[in-house]
Amino acid sequence: MELEHKASEPEFWNDMANSQIILQKIKALKSKIETFAAITSQWEDLLTLAELGLEEQEESVIPEVGEGLKKLKHKLEILRLETLLTGPYDKNNAILTLHAGAGGTEAQDWVQMLLRMFTRWGEGKGYQVEILDYLDGDEAGIKSVTIQIIGENAYGYMKSEKGVHRLVRISPFDASGRRHTSFASMDVLPELDDSIEININPDDLRVDVYRASGAGGQHINKTSSAVRLTHIPTGVVVSCQTQRSQFQNKDTAMKMLKSKLFEIKEREQKEKIEDLQGIQMEIAWGSQIRSYVFCPYTLVKDHRTNFEVGNVNAVMDGELDGFINAYLSMGK
Repeated sequence: MELEHKASEPEFWNDMANSQIILQKIKALKSKIETFAAITSQWEDLLTLAELGLEEQEESVIPEVGEGLKKLKHKLEILRLETLLTGPYDKNNAILTLHAGAGGTEAQDWVQMLLRMFTRWGEGKGYQVEILDYLDGDEAGIKSVTIQIIGENAYGYMKSEKGVHRLVRISPFDASGRRHTSFASMDVLPELDDSIEININPDDLRVDVYRASGAGGQHINKTSSAVRLTHIPTGVVVSCQTQRSQFQNKDTAMKMLKSKLFEIKEREQKEKIEDLQGIQMEIAWGSQIRSYVFCPYTLVKDHRTNFEVGNVNAVMDGELDGFINAYLSMGK
């Protein structure tokens, strides 16, 4: 009996994991049904109000109906965007890493501006945004930063932002008031759940602990709680320093490492398929996806979709849905 119990134990835990996944899918589907029902109810209310206004020849309902239609259109756009998220990991949390390109302080300031932009976008969606790792700039800004955006479909939306972001502006760090061009690279990974197994040999890992840098409070700065993991076979390095304990930082860093190794594995498989098909793809770190121009005119333009917005300040405040929509629609 004892042997039978041990043999069935893995099956028990697999069943538990599968049940959890099914419950999550049911919850997500229920949420979508409730959202659709709410939109339908709002449309019927507006239609009733408009018909009543026509019957009574009451023009005072026009502003109310117009405002209601505007809100309804926004909700429908969000719902439409969700229908474009068909990738296997689109529903997952997202891990974003920004690196300053050439340009010194100017580029490091650009990374800080982008960090604010993506944070504002995430918060506007009701997502939780957490900084996992960062490296302060020499004089101002940030050399590199990794954040996690937690919420349903975070990766599905943010995968559109992977690439190089270009800034053109009058530099606040140039006493002569000259125009500068700066670059920052953005990497986006899905946070993998427990249903995806990535086996990492402990002998292939180098673990370094160190004191966290920058802001973070007395405990974080005075103890060696930050963790850096190096996967020796691939050379991939990840680090986390914003949690209070070394164990929490190591756990988060392991999640980041697994996501990165999974991405490498999938990319290698894709390249093998493309090689068999005779497709030659350009591989370049500097593949510029979007330009943000502050001077001599204001314009944000995505070079993949040609979608553009003249209100650069609104974009920097997190209004990215137009760019995300255009990117997701491009593949449909």
